Amino acid sequence: MADTSTPNGGTNPGAVPPAGGEMQMPSLQIISQYIKDLSFENPSMGVNVQRPQIEFTVDLQARRLQENGPYEVVLKMRVNAKQDEKPVFLLEIAYGGLFILERVPEEVLQPMLLIECPRLMFPFVRRVISDLISDGGLPPLMIEPIDFAALYRSRMVEAQRQQQQAPTTA
Repeated sequence: MADTSTPNGGTNPGAVPPAGGEMQMPSLQIISQYIKDLSFENPSMGVNVQRPQIEFTVDLQARRLQENGPYEVVLKMRVNAKQDEKPVFLLEIAYGGLFILERVPEEVLQPMLLIECPRLMFPFVRRVISDLISDGGLPPLMIEPIDFAALYRSRMVEAQRQQQQAPTTA
């Protein structure tokens, strides 16, 4: 039987260390990232494009693929550029990632899936968007980092408000 040290430097022969000899911490592992769907329309062909107006939307989805299996997180982005009300380009991408989350408490599972996973995926999807727009003959678009925690909080507030406004049936 192994002795375990106590805070005062002595040993406590009755103490049992956690399984494996160390604390079991939550873990997040990326299995893969991939382009799930992609559409790029470039009606301007890059001709005379100067500082277009950019409309940008982000949506997130997360689901477990199978019982005790990985989670799929999909980061959907839509970038619509116009100049003088004429379309410059439209890009829509659904960028997916497969993640294994272990020992994650139920109360933090959704924030992990909708904040941490997209935060890890974002630099890669930003690069895909920049390269695609550049390959389309336009100046590359450098998207500013997204605060996924703020996005999550605003969506939770909106969902709570909608739930309160929904009529209750008896």
